[in-house]
Amino acid sequence: MAAGKQTPRQKMINLMYLVFIAMMALNIDAEIIRSFYDSTTALNETRFLTEKKNEKIFERTLEAKAQQVPDTYATPWEQYKVLKAKVDILVNSAEKIKNTLKKQSEFQEKDEAGKDIDVSENFAALNNNEATMAYFFKEGDENSPTKEALDLKAKMDDVRNYINATFGKNPQLQDLVDRANKSIIAEYPKGKSPNGKTWFQNKFFHQSLIAAISNLGIIQNDARNVQSDALALLLQEKVDASIKFSSYEPIVSGPVDIQAGKQAEVKVMLGTYSNSNKISITGVSKVENGKGTIAISGNGIGEHKLGGTITLTDASGKPQSFPWTHTYNVIAGPREVKMEKGLLLSADKMNVMYRGLENPVSGSILGADNSKLSLSAPGAVVKSAGAGKWIVTPSTGNSVKLTLSGTDPYGKTISQVFEYRIKNVPAPQGQMRGQTVLNIPATSIPNQTVQAAIPDFDFPVSFTVNQFMVKIPGRAALLIKGSSLDEAAGLVKNLRTGDVVYVFDIKATATGLGNQTLKNISPVVINVQ
Repeated sequence: MAAGKQTPRQKMINLMYLVFIAMMALNIDAEIIRSFYDSTTALNETRFLTEKKNEKIFERTLEAKAQQVPDTYATPWEQYKVLKAKVDILVNSAEKIKNTLKKQSEFQEKDEAGKDIDVSENFAALNNNEATMAYFFKEGDENSPTKEALDLKAKMDDVRNYINATFGKNPQLQDLVDRANKSIIAEYPKGKSPNGKTWFQNKFFHQSLIAAISNLGIIQNDARNVQSDALALLLQEKVDASIKFSSYEPIVSGPVDIQAGKQAEVKVMLGTYSNSNKISITGVSKVENGKGTIAISGNGIGEHKLGGTITLTDASGKPQSFPWTHTYNVIAGPREVKMEKGLLLSADKMNVMYRGLENPVSGSILGADNSKLSLSAPGAVVKSAGAGKWIVTPSTGNSVKLTLSGTDPYGKTISQVFEYRIKNVPAPQGQMRGQTVLNIPATSIPNQTVQAAIPDFDFPVSFTVNQFMVKIPGRAALLIKGSSLDEAAGLVKNLRTGDVVYVFDIKATATGLGNQTLKNISPVVINVQ
């Protein structure tokens, strides 16, 4: 403001200018909190998927194995049940803490009618750090964690200590032990603190409600992932040591015939077998030196299936059965192929098509000239890409029906309709080092580059980041051109541990999306260590 005397009008203008700047800063913080809240919601959904996978697939499998082969799997099943109970206690405790902090911060997820409340109405609560400070630190003293904080630490220690005591001497479970010792901690190993502060100080001191919820969610996810790792490792097959597999033979698996212009795969491996009388094989013509053989003929065009059971008697005298199957096709020779009828159609990429993208499709009719086939798809653009190949670009709707038409070996015109689902191209994701949330020192921030990607997308799409915004606590957001954060060196040099840097409003150009309008790119969150 100007020095000296000012008129009342000038003072009013200056005051309004300051209020305007403050409102702009609040609006930017609100958008950042919204993005952070969305990321936290996605973190919770990932945990729920992990829990369902553990319960519906792996737990049932391990329990069944414990009943079928108790000598091998009964003990791992009992060990896992104890681990699961301890993890459940930790996850539920963290959830109760989140609910307590939300309540004390007056955060409301639903209105009186039971409808979800938009996050915009909770910005004040999500930005508030009073509840977090009061819950984790006595009278706001960062060196005095509360009884509740120490109780959370005790539950984390209980999970980690049980894993070390139960699995620490098993070399096959070393990865599980290492992960638990690295991720399920509430106290840094001596000399390992990134900034000389305690774990609780870095995670919760002066942290807003949304940051505290996120950190508690990470604890829950790490615990469930360790539980999932334990299940996978405990389910590993164990071989009965009383049977010696002393014979070896190369196994080569691959097609006998390959069509011109096509690619195929051949797998080579080493097989081991035993002629022990504890192993029997059914479904074969003869068993010799521990190997079963069966002759097959080329009679009967079409699919044929073989099957049987390999039975192994373990050290306790209990039989274990391993069903085996093999499917082979008898195909027509050059004289008979003219008599074959039928239509074939396959999507080269997947069983769905992406809206606005060029989806390659192949079709054929056995015994017919594929160069004379035709393909139509109402509501989509179809372009020929060679004999029996097309490019289909769907636009509107949730599905597209492709009609393949041609002439069979008897000269009859035939056609068939194939329906495919239409999916939208997923929204791109902002990343650094391939991550959306990362923990790094402030000095490393200027060395980073911002990228954009669509994870697990089957089409060759790439992005070039042109500009983005950077926001640190207490400062206005900075617009940076290009993809490097080196221009933010001055902005981040005074950051402290626990501060959060947001990279948002990422603008990029895409290659491989055709005429698609680029969706908003999700932000990147940097937790300063």
